[in-house]
Amino acid sequence: MRKLIRGAALAVVLSFFAPTIHARELAVGLGASVTSADPHFHALNPNVALHDHIFEYLINQDAEQRLVPALATSWKAIDATTWEVKLRQGVKFHDGSTFDAEDVLATLKRVPWVPNSPSAFTIYTKSIAQTIVVDPYTIRFKTASPYPLLPNDLSNFFIINRKYVEASTEDFNRLKATIGTGPYKLVEFVLGERYVLERFDGYWGPEEPWEKVTFRQINSAPSRVAALLAGDVQLIENVPTADIESLKKNPDIVLSQGVSNRVIYFHMDHQRPTTPFITDKQGKPLDKNPLQDLRVRQALSKAINRNGIVARVMEGVAIPAGQLLPESFFGTSPNLKPMEFDPEGAKKLLAEAGYPNGFRLTLHASNDRYINDSRIVQTVAQMYSRIGIDAQVEVMPWATYATRATNREFSVFLVGWGSGTGETSGSLRALLACWDPARGMGTANRGRYCSKEMDGLLADALSTIDEKKRAQILAKASEIAMNDVGIIPLHYEVTTWATRKGLKYNARVGQETLAMEVRPTK
Repeated sequence: MRKLIRGAALAVVLSFFAPTIHARELAVGLGASVTSADPHFHALNPNVALHDHIFEYLINQDAEQRLVPALATSWKAIDATTWEVKLRQGVKFHDGSTFDAEDVLATLKRVPWVPNSPSAFTIYTKSIAQTIVVDPYTIRFKTASPYPLLPNDLSNFFIINRKYVEASTEDFNRLKATIGTGPYKLVEFVLGERYVLERFDGYWGPEEPWEKVTFRQINSAPSRVAALLAGDVQLIENVPTADIESLKKNPDIVLSQGVSNRVIYFHMDHQRPTTPFITDKQGKPLDKNPLQDLRVRQALSKAINRNGIVARVMEGVAIPAGQLLPESFFGTSPNLKPMEFDPEGAKKLLAEAGYPNGFRLTLHASNDRYINDSRIVQTVAQMYSRIGIDAQVEVMPWATYATRATNREFSVFLVGWGSGTGETSGSLRALLACWDPARGMGTANRGRYCSKEMDGLLADALSTIDEKKRAQILAKASEIAMNDVGIIPLHYEVTTWATRKGLKYNARVGQETLAMEVRPTK
């Protein structure tokens, strides 16, 4: 079904003087902030990566997002609206209790219950209309209409122990409920500092080589590199693009690199009649929201030199974007290319929209979540000045930024999204479908873009069994949203990890940093 850009793992193995790597312990420097130990609280890549060690999915995704068995050993459609899943027997939770279908039921009950979720996992559970337990290791999922993507959805929410169906997020953060079936147990969780794991010797799968794994939160990129070079950690994620060339030449270091499924983009405030961070040149609020005018959104997109950002900000380690996923992914459109850089055209559009002299705009972004996020937004602000927009920039740590973005405090703001399902419908459902929590749609649509035409096509695609037809419908839905400038895509991230000599990291399309992907090379 899927044509992924195959990780393109680039391994550079060089000799080195270096520190001793304890065969049984691994220290990792994280560049992006974990926000919770609750596996159902926030659909955020750093959280998911940590939880991946502790909990498991029914169906897993390998490094290239191909579906592989996990807590489910097999799955099949037995009629148009029913999927039957066989569960793995002999699986134990970290507390010694036995996994079976009741834990799946408890999970499906808890996912929509978690309060105050900034980005809920209901996008992956709402399609399940009924769950039938045939026996402790056979379960059937009924959907309201044909739904071929259910196996993809089952690979996106973690299974918890039935004992903790009513556990609060705080119960997980305090380790009271953090009892999974994964290869590691969480033994220490100090938010913003460190997360310590111990190998679970009762794990059903292959034994992990690491008895202890310590994830250290090192959001500062220079500090993260320094920690690696000093041997304080053996692996870092989000290697700064400016350091890649020098690290390649370092005989102590091994790099792994791959194209990701993450698009970096601007959300815009589509819904409110006035928007808080766009004013006239004197700072007076405008009487209407210019972002509701397609010509203004097109102008903001045309004013961005994506090739320039990739070359000068991303050091060539990114790919200009014109849609939600790189073209090789399932459901993308060959007709959608990165918007051509055209500042004169952008000025003309602004004039036609009634803003010949531009306006004042504040761009918001995090400064510790995405690769070069604060530099990107600073560069775009400079580009906007060329079309008469006085753009200011405000950046802040992700922990603060995510909450404010979810509360819709901004007008134009930088974010990123990786497709958890490895195809286009997952991104459309989360980012561009009309916001409807009851249906699990638009769960991360912080700009509240809404197109009934796009939603209709998306619904058609989700119930279309024929893969060729589904891909065509998704491509058409993407064209509607992108041509309407529902978001402004900038580029796809290329992710780089660095390890000390003697280790190798297997690059993942989903950008997760996992101890399970680190292996000694000798």
